Amino acid sequence: MHDTHTAIEARLLGEDATLDLGRLIGEASAAGLVLALEGDLGCGKTTLVRGIAEALRIDGNVASPTYTLMQTHTGGRLPLVHFDAWMEGREKALLADGADEFLQSDGISVVEWASRVEEWLPSDRVAVHLHHETLDSRRVVIEFMGKTGKTQERLLGSLRAALGTPPGEEPDPGTAQRSGKDGANSPHLE
Repeated sequence: MHDTHTAIEARLLGEDATLDLGRLIGEASAAGLVLALEGDLGCGKTTLVRGIAEALRIDGNVASPTYTLMQTHTGGRLPLVHFDAWMEGREKALLADGADEFLQSDGISVVEWASRVEEWLPSDRVAVHLHHETLDSRRVVIEFMGKTGKTQERLLGSLRAALGTPPGEEPDPGTAQRSGKDGANSPHLE
């Protein structure tokens, strides 16, 4: 393990690209991964989580747990624990519900609106920032924070391969493309 702060940036063209990115993250994820999601309303945070759940082969509806605080999805390759810190005062609720135990679980933990509970998150995490560009496109910045272990290195390698980025270089967001499920280049992820 070593300390790192690596960031990857890409453009997502449409909801399918956000699902594709989630699937890519889910396929490359291992137990113990903590994802901290940020972005405005409607920028695709929950869509990204749905893609992760699909890749983990989790059946059932994945929706934002805004009013329930946390949802646990099981039955797939790994459990998926999905938090939502949107509402004010969620820090205390997260602690009362034992979030620190879930964040160190044998599954993948995803926290929407993570900046609202940042002091409770582990320093070793992957931050995903989604931003509106146009009605149909989003800019995503994925930051690898803290100590990079095997879980984060595997994900970083998968993202670089999918975006056409060699190790040690950051992608050119205007030219990198991801291969779609049918093997053809997908126009959705640049």
